[in-house]
Amino acid sequence: MPRRIESHSLSGPAGQLEALLEEPEDRAPLFAAVACHPHPLYGGTMHNKVVYRLARGLRRAGAVVLRFNFRGVGGSEGTHAHLAGEIEDARAALAWLRARYPALPFALAGFSFGSRVITRLGCQADGALFLMALGFPTSMGEAGYLEQCAAPRIFIQSTQDQFAPRPAMEALYQRLPEPKMLRWVEAADHFFAGALDALEEQVHQTAAGFGTLTVPS
Repeated sequence: MPRRIESHSLSGPAGQLEALLEEPEDRAPLFAAVACHPHPLYGGTMHNKVVYRLARGLRRAGAVVLRFNFRGVGGSEGTHAHLAGEIEDARAALAWLRARYPALPFALAGFSFGSRVITRLGCQADGALFLMALGFPTSMGEAGYLEQCAAPRIFIQSTQDQFAPRPAMEALYQRLPEPKMLRWVEAADHFFAGALDALEEQVHQTAAGFGTLTVPS
C-alpha cells in the first residue's frame, strides 16, 4: 500500500507546531514514534537529513512517525526556549500522536539536541517502548538523569562524533543501568557523513526488534 504523508499544525505550549505524519509503506503501523530534530539555533529542522533517515528507518521497522519543528523553526510559532520549552513541544507532539493512535505503543527518537529532548521527556514519562538517541551530545551538559531512567535507551553514535568523543560516550554508557544499547556507525562526523545508509539500516534493524513488543499499561 502507498505511504501516507500528512501535514499537520499541532497545538503546542508556545503556539502552533508544524508537523509531518508518515505511515509505513508496506503495512499497518506496529508502533508510533515522535522524531525530534537537532539544535534550532544551528539550522536544525525536521527536514534535517539525519532526522529524515531516522524517520525512514523507523517506518521500515513498522512505525508511524511524527516529525515536527520546534518552536520558532519553519512554520512553528514561538521562540527558542533553551531545551526546557522544546521538551514541552515534544510532550505536546507525543500527546497528539498517542491520541491519534491510542492502541499503539509509543517510542521517542531524536538526533543531537533532539536526542537530549527525547531522553529528558522519555525518562519522565512512563511506558515508552524505547528511547532512540542518535548522536547524543555528551558535551552539551550533564546527563546524570539517564542514570535514573527506567525506559529502554538506545544510543546510535558516529565513531568520529566531535560532540560526543567515543571515550566520553563509552564512559557515560557504562554508568547507565539496564535496559540499554549502544551501537556505533563508522562515519566521518557528528552528522554521520558518508554513512547515512548505514545509519538508516542500524535504526531499522534496532527498532524492528522492539516493534514486535508491547509495553504493559
